[in-house]
Amino acid sequence: MAMTAPRRSATAIATATTRNPASRTASKKTFNNARSPRKSVALTGLLVILAIYSLVPLVWLVINASKTQAGLVSSFGLWFADDFVLFQNIAETFTYRDGIFLRWFANTLLYVVVGAGGATLLATLAGYGLAKYRFPGRRGVFAVVLGAIAIPGTALAVPTFLLFSQLGLTNTPWAIIIPSLISPFGLYLIWVYAVESVPTELLEAARMDGAGELRTFFTISIRLLSPGIVTVLLFTVVATWNNYFLPLIMLSDPAWYPLTVGLNQWNAQATGVAAEPIYNLVLAGSLVTIIPIVAAFLVLQRFWQSGLSAGSVKQ
Repeated sequence: MAMTAPRRSATAIATATTRNPASRTASKKTFNNARSPRKSVALTGLLVILAIYSLVPLVWLVINASKTQAGLVSSFGLWFADDFVLFQNIAETFTYRDGIFLRWFANTLLYVVVGAGGATLLATLAGYGLAKYRFPGRRGVFAVVLGAIAIPGTALAVPTFLLFSQLGLTNTPWAIIIPSLISPFGLYLIWVYAVESVPTELLEAARMDGAGELRTFFTISIRLLSPGIVTVLLFTVVATWNNYFLPLIMLSDPAWYPLTVGLNQWNAQATGVAAEPIYNLVLAGSLVTIIPIVAAFLVLQRFWQSGLSAGSVKQ
């Protein structure tokens, strides 16, 4: 039988390390190397390229929104002109044509609050129900949801227009709000997220304590679903805010235009016999348009990150 070397106790190893400075330094370096991530020059360079690719259009928009109509033509695109008129352009944007831009802004807020908010609520309720309840036809619903995700929205625009024209809802806000209430991807996301984040045992314990289904959902489940809800809300808000093709075919009255269609109409004024280019106002309006989206991301990101990290460390 082979002889085994006697094992050194943890106390002896710690004492030897304490008495030997060289060993202690080597252990510290090994520990630091294990903790610090390895730097990758290629990955850093790729991230820098992606950051530049993402920020250059925004920088271009900010710079050119501060120019006059003549300065847009005579100056370099990525540098300021002699006259800095950003605030004048923004003020003129809000007052041009009796303040129609404000009406477009209010319309967009209406479509986002009712459409995107309603889509998030319906996706949360439906996804949670499909994840936590068993009923006949559940697999068929799953197949329909996946099929709806695979169909692009532009393919449904013309049939939706024909349906709403038969109902007499075209050229009304309902033509934008009702289609925005349906979010198959949001429903699927909540469905998948609820399966993992809401333990069935927790729901059964709440039912045994006498809590009803609605009380269980609003006091327990909705808190656990908050990261998924915020994610769906971000997706639906961005999709509704940037929606262009559906309002373009549904609306003919400029009083109901969202910002996307309205700014495109301003941009189209530069062509034709009686051309009236107002590119400076288009750029200023575009800059104002993206501010609420950026603010929404900054506000909701805190809840999103805190929810994702909740429960990740076991006490």
